[in-house]
Amino acid sequence: MSSTLQTLPQLVLDGLVVGFVYALIAVGYTMVYGVLKLINFAHGDVFMVGAFVGTEVLRALTAGGRPLSPWALLLAAVVAAAAVTALLGAGIERVAYRPLRQAPTLILLVSAIGVSFLLEDLVRLVESIHLGKFVLPVPTVFATVYRIHVAGLQNPLTIRLNSIVVVVASILMMVGLTLFVGRTRPGKAMRAVAEDRTTAALQGIDVNAIIALTFLVGSGMGGAAGALFATQYTLVTPYMGFDIGIKAFTAAVVGGIGNIPGAFLGGILLGVLEQVGGGFIGTKFQNVVAFAILVLVLVLLPSGLLGERVQEGA
Repeated sequence: MSSTLQTLPQLVLDGLVVGFVYALIAVGYTMVYGVLKLINFAHGDVFMVGAFVGTEVLRALTAGGRPLSPWALLLAAVVAAAAVTALLGAGIERVAYRPLRQAPTLILLVSAIGVSFLLEDLVRLVESIHLGKFVLPVPTVFATVYRIHVAGLQNPLTIRLNSIVVVVASILMMVGLTLFVGRTRPGKAMRAVAEDRTTAALQGIDVNAIIALTFLVGSGMGGAAGALFATQYTLVTPYMGFDIGIKAFTAAVVGGIGNIPGAFLGGILLGVLEQVGGGFIGTKFQNVVAFAILVLVLVLLPSGLLGERVQEGA
């Protein structure tokens, strides 16, 4: 137990990095729920597509004898992943959700699950044809490791430059999203559609365009999170989106589904608690920690930490 307590600060530090990734993905869930009252269960696989796009960009740019600087590599991977997944998200909304918008919620959920399986198999097929395999190693971008000596700790805290980049990039994207939603005309239109689609339409807002924009922005952030995740870890697989997507959904619920700051807070909190819990009971049981938190929040605080109670179908 004492050795675990000694590693507690390191676990918290690692949890913060994972939590920021969860937060970026959770934002996509919460934005779509805010405007459609729909849980987009394909969003985890949009994240997965972003991870593969980022990895393929890194592989292409490091294939030559003189690779670009790490910062240029990271920027190229994140921008490409965000662009591809933003368009993918808008396309999913147009093809899989818009025609079913008046259908029962269960039909929309089935459509979302179908899109999720479709994305997994498409990526597996494309990568198998392209490379003959569908589990890809990720080229190293930032190899620098920092060691921080803290009084009272036997071992120094360690953090990779990759991790610092993930945290800083996540904060910048969240600040940008907050300013976009709160200060721009499209952002205000998003809030109006989330509040009342019918009234927003009567005020001259193109509801279909705003919903498509919501998918575009949320999916783009999920794809960027995928690229950042790829630079943080060593392998990407077509099935990685399921576990991470479910945890990000849990983070959105913990923070208050439909609430963007809540999704960010929930992601960070879940990442830290998951890492700390895994340190005490074993990493094999990290998922137990994540879903125990979900159950507790649903029982004790159904609207989440920052959420407000809303009437279904309002």
